[in-house]
Amino acid sequence: MRTVLVTGPGGAGRTTLAAATALAAARAGTPTLLLTPGPAPLGTAPVPGLRVVAADPAAAFRDGVGGLQDRAGALLGLLGAAPLEDGELAPPPGLAPYALLGALHRHASDAYHLLVVDLPAGTEGLGLLAAPALLRRYLDRLLPRQRQAARALRPVLGRLAGVPLPGEEWYEAAARAEAALAAGEALLTGPGTSLLPVVEPG
Repeated sequence: MRTVLVTGPGGAGRTTLAAATALAAARAGTPTLLLTPGPAPLGTAPVPGLRVVAADPAAAFRDGVGGLQDRAGALLGLLGAAPLEDGELAPPPGLAPYALLGALHRHASDAYHLLVVDLPAGTEGLGLLAAPALLRRYLDRLLPRQRQAARALRPVLGRLAGVPLPGEEWYEAAARAEAALAAGEALLTGPGTSLLPVVEPG
């Protein structure tokens, strides 16, 4: 799959150019996926060969925290922590690159020959390129690879230490996340990737 990353300052026409690039490719017969951090820029009329996915940072944050709370329910209960409600989950700034990365993982497939990514404006858009390596570093810090080798000893170590240790599902989730991050990084920085900068006139 070829990837085109469209970047530029806010108001320069970045989203319009990304939409036009994706639309032209689809009309030329290339199955195309357009990822955008905001509302879908092409209206509601379907275009054959084109799929538009708007990555909503607020929804991605709610889904991520909700999933984490579901998986860590036993640990939260042990600590006496009450789960957060949807109304309490205000997404922090700077989530757009991570929402795009999640959408990329969920929607990119061999069914598309071209991926057009409308990056968030300015330096936030460049955060998407750094996101896989950064998240992999966090993951390795939380569940270091050298400790994953001791998974079979987890029940014994848990009894000796007197505290619950990460369950097998955590290690499996870490392995899935690692594979997803590697796949996303390959799409964003591989040899089939090009950067299309948009500048303001004048």
